[in-house]
Amino acid sequence: MPDHPAVAPAEGKLGVLTVGLGAVASTLMAGVELVRRGQGEPIGSLTQLGHIRLGKRTEGRNPLIKDVVPLAGLDDIVFGAWDPFPDDAYTAAMRAGVLEPGRHLESVAEALRAVQPMPAAFDAEYVKRLDGPNVKDKSSKRAMLEGIREDIGRFRDTHRVDRIVMVWCGSTEVFLEPGAAHADLESFEKAIDANDHQIAPSMLYAYAALQEGIPFANGAPNLTVDTPVLRTYATEHDVPICGKDFKTGQTLVKTVLAPMFKARMLGVNGWYSTNILGNRDGEVLDDPESFRTKEESKLGVLDYILQPELYPQLYGDLYHKVRINYYPPRGDNKEGWDNIDIVGWLGYPMQIKVDFLCRDSILAAPLALDLALFCDLAKRAGLGGIQEWLSFYFKSPQVAPGLYPEHDLFIQQTKLKNTLRWLIGEEPITHLGREYYED
Repeated sequence: MPDHPAVAPAEGKLGVLTVGLGAVASTLMAGVELVRRGQGEPIGSLTQLGHIRLGKRTEGRNPLIKDVVPLAGLDDIVFGAWDPFPDDAYTAAMRAGVLEPGRHLESVAEALRAVQPMPAAFDAEYVKRLDGPNVKDKSSKRAMLEGIREDIGRFRDTHRVDRIVMVWCGSTEVFLEPGAAHADLESFEKAIDANDHQIAPSMLYAYAALQEGIPFANGAPNLTVDTPVLRTYATEHDVPICGKDFKTGQTLVKTVLAPMFKARMLGVNGWYSTNILGNRDGEVLDDPESFRTKEESKLGVLDYILQPELYPQLYGDLYHKVRINYYPPRGDNKEGWDNIDIVGWLGYPMQIKVDFLCRDSILAAPLALDLALFCDLAKRAGLGGIQEWLSFYFKSPQVAPGLYPEHDLFIQQTKLKNTLRWLIGEEPITHLGREYYED
């Protein structure tokens, strides 16, 4: 058996704190409550429905992941949240319009109303299309940071949770690049005290979580923990971090189709992607500065998968365009439309068109659940720093400096499942299979 870390048992309650109580977080909370009561199925959640093969195919061992990996149970989860709007989780879910009230909200209304959002560390300078009254004083970033830590402490004491994870389910911030303020802890602390623009609210949440020993998963393309200072801090203090940007609709499709093209050595001349989205995320992304952050996350996928530097004749002149269009009538029911111009034998052109009529938060909620449970697992296993094995869930996976991110969905899945096998003392699976054909 391979060496593997000792994993502390998932005893007691797990607090799941979401930054943001909009469509994704309220859909997550309502869904977990419905599943707990036997009134819904956790479709889309690997931790709840996924099986994992252990050993050789001939052994026939394919248990549910949750039956062999020591994950926290859904009954042990306690939710909390911050949001710039004062709506409780029930009101937020009603406003989001993702779930049908009579079918999915009224039966869990009391539990959702109990989740009252804490005042958010929010500054409209970073999310220009939103502003709300339920916010902390933005004049001092130091005070906001300490306020978040105090909120965490109150939540821990009030709900008597044994462990906590934090998941960013908020809006996309304006584009920021790593700078001098993010180089090391001394510079970062000074920048906080100076109210430096380079210190975005998401960084304050992440830093507060790390200081409290709480794993942090970044569900948006914000810079947040993808900076030298917070990467180093997380590693040195054995706190798991991962991100960026939940991989839900259009990018999920890209990470399936692009590996197929490369595997079969089919060329790609152009890939045009447009999105129609009417929820709060769509409104935020209607701002060019927030869209740039999202665009960076979406555009990098194809380059890393197709590797044009290795295959210039196939992908060297690929034209890749991404558009997001805010269209209020569509609500959370996002439409992702792709036109792909591919090239086959002797240069003959072909086309593929994909029209994905998806539900953004329905796809994102199970990812948030899995990330919360897997981050808690990583913490109990002593796995600090970047959790690259969770790249499966992100558009722009965070990796160690000097590495390129792996975007191929199936390589990501193999990495995730082999990590789980390692954590429970099982052999990784290579799929070589020569032993079945050799004497």
